[in-house]
Amino acid sequence: MDGKDQKPSLESPLISQEAVSVSRNGAKREEILGEVKKQLKLAGPLVSVNLLLYSLQVISVMFVGHLGELALSGACMATSFASVTGFSLMVGMGSALDTFCGQSFGAKQYHMLGVHKQRAMVVLLLVSIPVAFIWNNTGHILASLGQDPEISVEAGLYAHFMIPSIFAIALLQCHIRFLQAQNNVVPMMITTGFTTLLHTLTCWMLVFKSGLGNKGAALANAISYWINVLLLAIYVRISPSCKKTWTGFSKEALHDVLKFLKLAIPSAIMLCLEIWSFEMMVLLSGLLPNPKLETSVLSIRYHIPCLCT
Repeated sequence: MDGKDQKPSLESPLISQEAVSVSRNGAKREEILGEVKKQLKLAGPLVSVNLLLYSLQVISVMFVGHLGELALSGACMATSFASVTGFSLMVGMGSALDTFCGQSFGAKQYHMLGVHKQRAMVVLLLVSIPVAFIWNNTGHILASLGQDPEISVEAGLYAHFMIPSIFAIALLQCHIRFLQAQNNVVPMMITTGFTTLLHTLTCWMLVFKSGLGNKGAALANAISYWINVLLLAIYVRISPSCKKTWTGFSKEALHDVLKFLKLAIPSAIMLCLEIWSFEMMVLLSGLLPNPKLETSVLSIRYHIPCLCT
């Protein structure tokens, strides 16, 4: 008799292996597609936030480029110096919140997210103070390193007006990591996009209309960063999605600071070394025979990869 005509016995499986294989493959395919969608919903806004955030400095430098070669080279040198000594440090130390806030959110200890954020805010603001002193002496530091005197002076003026930016960046990184741990990334994309659009207008007014020149571009950076911080702070305060994670200021944030530093310092070192590999090329270009031209060209070339860091 043909195998098709045989009647199933008691030992015959109720579901064929072929059907099981097809079912498993279909379930895996749906599971993979579902995971990809979740990743894109999270990664898309985060990529936008990082690109828009780092583009603020690029926009400022582009406006300064209309003021002449010396102004452009000074702004580029100051931006690279600020990235090496301040911005990379804040971003690296703030990344420690990815671990602390992520663990607390996964363990459903929602109030601890706010505590971790407050602790990071205190630490990063304290670290910003010596960074501000370094930026205030940027011109003297660059000149002592053998940079062109004219570029050093311009870079010093630009960095001086960027000092308020370091405190804003410190707070901004804490808010970004706090919301990111909750998968609450769309508000960050909206506030950063709004800030970037406003930054273009602010730069135009401060650079060309106020008479501040390249100093206006540096000041526009500080204004835009602080606007972004205020918008996110207001969102965290009034949004129902942050009701469980932000319960107000607490003295508990002053505890376990050393525990935070044990993770924040290695994180900062890793990120700083990565960013310094790009920015040091710009700083070293100031030692070339034609520093004004070389600094301007290399800064545009090496700031592009840094946007994706």
